[in-house]
Amino acid sequence: MPIFSTQTSIRKALTNAVMLVTALCLSLSISISTYLDVKEQKALIVDKISILSKIIAYNAQITVLFDDNETESERLKSFESVPLIKNIHIYSIDELSNEPVFFSSFNANRTPPVPIKVGSIDSLLEPRFTDKDIELITPIVYEGDTIGYVYIRGGLDRLNQYINRKIIIDILLTLFVLVLVYFVARRIQKRIANPIDELSNLLQDVSKNHNYDTRAQKTNIDEINQLAGSLNIMLSRTQKQIERHEKDKQEIKQLNQSLEEKVNQRTIALREANQELLNTLERMHQYQNQIVENEKMASLGQMVAGVAHEVNTPIGLGITGSTLLRDKLAEIHAQFEQKTLTSAHLKRFINDGIENLDLIYRNLNRAAELVSSFKKVAVNQDVEVSTKINLNDLLNDVVMSMRSEIQYRNPKITINCSNDVSIETKSGPLQQVLQQLLSNSVIHAFSDNQDNEITFNVDRNESSLSIHYFDNGIGVEKSIRKRIFDPFVTTKRGEGGSGLGMHLVYNLVTQALGGSIVYDELSDEGAHFIITLPLQEGAA
Repeated sequence: MPIFSTQTSIRKALTNAVMLVTALCLSLSISISTYLDVKEQKALIVDKISILSKIIAYNAQITVLFDDNETESERLKSFESVPLIKNIHIYSIDELSNEPVFFSSFNANRTPPVPIKVGSIDSLLEPRFTDKDIELITPIVYEGDTIGYVYIRGGLDRLNQYINRKIIIDILLTLFVLVLVYFVARRIQKRIANPIDELSNLLQDVSKNHNYDTRAQKTNIDEINQLAGSLNIMLSRTQKQIERHEKDKQEIKQLNQSLEEKVNQRTIALREANQELLNTLERMHQYQNQIVENEKMASLGQMVAGVAHEVNTPIGLGITGSTLLRDKLAEIHAQFEQKTLTSAHLKRFINDGIENLDLIYRNLNRAAELVSSFKKVAVNQDVEVSTKINLNDLLNDVVMSMRSEIQYRNPKITINCSNDVSIETKSGPLQQVLQQLLSNSVIHAFSDNQDNEITFNVDRNESSLSIHYFDNGIGVEKSIRKRIFDPFVTTKRGEGGSGLGMHLVYNLVTQALGGSIVYDELSDEGAHFIITLPLQEGAA
């Protein structure tokens, strides 16, 4: 069989094939190596981001709990030396809405701030990569309760630089290997090109004429001889394979038809499952609305029961006293009609009448006080206009006005407040809050008049002013610490305590003054309340 001038193309094809296989192998190897390396680098970054986020969350427990964003901001500045960290947000859980709100943040040098991620908390609880950064949100957990979240964004600049350098090195290495393989392939092709050309021409003849009787000749290369022998065997079996292939095509066609039927059935089943899921979701929404409504009714019922319980006792005693007075009056009237009334009877009636009237007056006055307390609970924020007041003067005025009421416990009162601290707020509600705290300490905290102390500490930052109220009394029972601001919570039930004092304080601070008040549950001795008021324009 003549050899045509197509040998040069065969050699070129052989060289190209060797080069292509080598390039593909190198590319695959380098790609896998780069992928695993990048994956490992990303895993290291995720581990580092997770560890830093957990450290920040652990450190932020106390500052979030005490609403000390200034301390947290100073602490976050220490991450300026960590190149990985670009942005950090701290969110706290609002006590009223139970929703996360912005608390503090940190932005690395030459790094713009990022929007607040309150709406993306659920999606960022697992690390999320983008082209240039990684984002992660970690809950701030204190005693099993989530009190806030930490959002951290790390830059991937170094990782991208590392990837670019590795790609450049891999490209250079690939070019070097390809050049080396090219020269090796040129030497090999001289020995194997001609036998391959013969086999190629044989295959071309078979493909054109379908002559499966032809056979390849032996050469002086063992591998080519093995290939020729395999080719001869292949030619002898090709016809059988063609027939078998036709049979397989029929079977595949049948299998495809069966598969289409199964896909249709699965699609219908999936559609039914989705519809059932939508129905279940709708029922869950209905149950949720019903639960919320039930909780509202339960809360209203508790309030009504508390009001009824507190008011029922004085009114009942007043009714009892009036009934008794009426009976005494009927008795004296009967004696008068029967002309058996004596001065002793009249004197005893007058004494009993005075006693019953005193009982009726005290209990009706107690009922009036309770009703007045109930009315005060609903604080109207528009009753008083905000004015600029000197806080040190206000504290001293409140202490002086309460001196007669608290002197029987003889507490030592210390006011730690600068003389030039002023605030734009409503003085009336703030005075009521301070008076109620003093009265609460005298009634509940001190058991005698020995070594009693009350302290006011005033702290101010750029956006808020904090009043720390301390007493060294018996403190608050653990069973009611979390409910201390709820209505009708008192330790003096039956001893004159209505349980509305701290609830009134909470409403005045949060509604009338627009601030917040918390009880420090970590305080080991006495009671510690923290009142935080916002600073308005013009505050000094």
